[in-house]
Amino acid sequence: MTIEQRGDAHLITHAMAKDTLSKIRDENTEQVGFRKGLVKLGRICGYEIIDGAMDTEYVSINTPLTETTGERVKGLDNVVIINVLRAATPFVEGLLKAFPRAKQGVISAGRNEDAGMNENGEFPITIDYVKLPEITEKDTVIVADPMLATGSTMCAVLEEVLNEQPNPENFFVLSAVSAPDGLLNVHEKFPQADLLTVSIDDRLNDDGFIVPGLGDAGDRAFRTT
Repeated sequence: MTIEQRGDAHLITHAMAKDTLSKIRDENTEQVGFRKGLVKLGRICGYEIIDGAMDTEYVSINTPLTETTGERVKGLDNVVIINVLRAATPFVEGLLKAFPRAKQGVISAGRNEDAGMNENGEFPITIDYVKLPEITEKDTVIVADPMLATGSTMCAVLEEVLNEQPNPENFFVLSAVSAPDGLLNVHEKFPQADLLTVSIDDRLNDDGFIVPGLGDAGDRAFRTT
């Protein structure tokens, strides 16, 4: 299995995940390539979640020649994917290739860059829009954002997701790249969440950006710079 425990997080070490991440890190990867890379990375991560966290069951199958026994993944109808707008949109598009029948939620959340980080290394967060499906105890919930930096945005999002909702059977926070500070922050406040990432990067810079990181994933995906 290509998911490894790394401190407070689980690292997705699939070779194609690392290859795709390397391509989208490159500053010479333009908008279309960057966006397609996030879609591909989301799909790979989705398959890794299926392989690492979801059970299978044996079923009877009639082939054109005979009856045989096959194996099917359980719980694919009980998946909820939360899209943290806007950078997560192509990332979630890839997840939906792995979970085509998933229920979807949307949360528009962003940090106030002008305010800067406080002494605890956190930003004030503004949430503009929340639309979530019902979450049950049987669900696998995936909250997706390609970058987990300080953890400020993700913590605000998780407060909305878990507000008056039962704890789901599987609860994942999924990112492409993460900073150690952000992983620690989210883990301390939401220990029930399994933190999944393709890379644990070196650090945050003084402006709260991940180094080496991806740059601004939303701007690169939607060409708003």
